[in-house]
Amino acid sequence: MKNLRDESGQTVVFVAFFMAALALGFVAFALDVGALFREKRMAQSAAQAAAVAAAEEAGYGNTTNEQAVANAMATLNGFNTTLATNPATVTLTKPTTGNFTGSYVQATVRMPIHTTFLGAISHGMITVPVSATAIAGGGISTQTCVCVTGNFSISGGSTLSAPGCGVFDNSSSSSSIEMSGGSTLNASSLGGAATGWYPCNLGISGGCDDSGDTINVPTAGIVQGVSTSCTPTLPAAPSYSSCATDPGGSYGTFTWGPATASSTICYKALTVGANGSTCTLKPGIYVITTGALHFESGAGGYSNQGGNGVFFYLTGTASLVIDNGANVNLVSGGATESGGGTAPVVGAYDGVVVFQDPSDTSAMTLSGGSSSYMNGAVIAPSAALTISGGSGVTVMQGGISASSLTISGGGTVKAILDTNEGSLAVYSSKPKLVQ
Repeated sequence: MKNLRDESGQTVVFVAFFMAALALGFVAFALDVGALFREKRMAQSAAQAAAVAAAEEAGYGNTTNEQAVANAMATLNGFNTTLATNPATVTLTKPTTGNFTGSYVQATVRMPIHTTFLGAISHGMITVPVSATAIAGGGISTQTCVCVTGNFSISGGSTLSAPGCGVFDNSSSSSSIEMSGGSTLNASSLGGAATGWYPCNLGISGGCDDSGDTINVPTAGIVQGVSTSCTPTLPAAPSYSSCATDPGGSYGTFTWGPATASSTICYKALTVGANGSTCTLKPGIYVITTGALHFESGAGGYSNQGGNGVFFYLTGTASLVIDNGANVNLVSGGATESGGGTAPVVGAYDGVVVFQDPSDTSAMTLSGGSSSYMNGAVIAPSAALTISGGSGVTVMQGGISASSLTISGGGTVKAILDTNEGSLAVYSSKPKLVQ
């Protein structure tokens, strides 16, 4: 009985139980901490993927799609945002202070994590937010100088050069932008409303650069599925009264046109270079209402026909036709002439050489000769524009706007910056993590 009443050694039992419980607690704590570190690393990867994806959309200008792609990337990396219970969340913010202001996107990923030991104080769940920041490539935009609403095609070894500006196609068709026959495109950007045309559908035969074409456009400057469109600012229609018949059947050397550079003359049609004649057009505003503004090849193709400081407004059923071999000189008001110097100004129409009214759908055809010189914008929002026949047409200090643009025959077309045609948002490099 004395031995039964002896309490010695009980402390050892309690200490043993206490140490065992403490050891189990440390093990549980270690397991919880290890799990949290593992989840944090996974969350970091998810946040980085979400930030880069959102930054890429920002670079394309698709800001309304940033959250959707960020959620998708987080889900692919193990943080499901669509779970019915305890889903992950992805929060996107634009840093407003510090070194990461501007075209940056920050993604923060959160998801409740089951714990064992720590559950005693957090009801079995704990949330560890992790964030990452990515840059959208600088948020660069380029000015548009070629704006097409339908098909845009370069073929037959032709070249379109748009240094310092971009080419944009508003069509939603994946075959709207085409290149073939060893042609070349030089531009700061190439954009389109459609998707799928780059790289595999960028060719008449549907192949991936199967014809030796060259696209000298920064990869980051080629954008598809752009929601915004190019919309050139259209000049106001000039006022005019009576319209004379076409005087172009004359022989010899002539000078036609308005009385002053600021005045307007109207022809039902105007043929320049008929019967081998040589005609110089006076500075001013020309309205063509019915037939063609037609530049023929002239006297053996050597004459340089046209004028400095001219603006042509085509309306009704009027059209523009420049024959192959016609060495045309057309310089818009205030622009640089071929031999140097500045052309006379024509007021509100400076910088534009041809404007075809949007209600006029007559097609334009430009061929020209080896000595052709055009300096000014060609704006024909409802007309199909074809530049062909080995022409060396140069559109300088102005852009090209048409319902469709076809360049063929090995010619070279040069388009220069036109602030009237809007800009295209691109990015200077691929989106990248910065934090």
